[in-house]
Amino acid sequence: MSIFSGIWIPLITPFQAGAIDHRALAALVGRYREAGVAGFAALGTTGEPAAMSDEEQDAAIATILRAAEGLPVIVGVPGNQTVAVRERVLRVGELPINGVMITAPYYIRPSQAGIVDYFSTMAEASAKPIVIYDIPYRTGVRMELETLLTLAAHPRIQAIKDCAGSLETTLALILDGRLKVLTGNDDAMFASMCMGGAGAIAATAHLRTERFVEMHRALARGDLEQGRTIYHELAPLLRALVSEPNPAPVKAALAAEGRIANELRSPMTRASDALTRELAALLAA
Repeated sequence: MSIFSGIWIPLITPFQAGAIDHRALAALVGRYREAGVAGFAALGTTGEPAAMSDEEQDAAIATILRAAEGLPVIVGVPGNQTVAVRERVLRVGELPINGVMITAPYYIRPSQAGIVDYFSTMAEASAKPIVIYDIPYRTGVRMELETLLTLAAHPRIQAIKDCAGSLETTLALILDGRLKVLTGNDDAMFASMCMGGAGAIAATAHLRTERFVEMHRALARGDLEQGRTIYHELAPLLRALVSEPNPAPVKAALAAEGRIANELRSPMTRASDALTRELAALLAA
């Protein structure tokens, strides 16, 4: 049975006085583990890896793996230099992780044939399963359905974090059945799971985690009424958490709960004062 289902947390990286707060990171992982999440995505965009050195990234992975206590962990490996990304895939593949999450090469905007070649190269190099991270508004290139279906034929490419914003493509991938579809657009998770999607890699699930887990379980067993009730309950918080650039709202909310310092690395900035007040009110309700 595939591990790529349920609610996964794309972990933020807590900072304190400019350094990674490993104690806070481990505490977050422990909390989400107890809440029943299916796994963790380390060093996705929510984790601010672009603002971290390789040494800091490795240290964060080590902390997450220790705190996860056997729950699946996948690691983000973005980039646009094929040789460098392949080397990183090989390196993280030596760790006791459960998969590698890879975006299309950003900024370059390769052809669809180039995308197929790129992911095929990574899949051949990787000792661990590949999760395609399809997020065209960050990479600048859209992965067409035909491209995704071609890549689905590779045995090591097993899932997709679907952030493309196309219900038509999402449904086609679900019906095809070879890739487990985990939505990454949090406001689309309910629709995706109702169509048969496997779950979500959801930044918003850093908050009210148990309810996100309960929603997925309800929908997975076909209890649409309960799933919808939970989604409606979560909707105001979810909307607020995606209203400004990620991960600033999530960090503001976690800081309001006293779990982390409200600190990001430049060029990211903290959530606005108005949103911070709104989040505090929603969490107190």
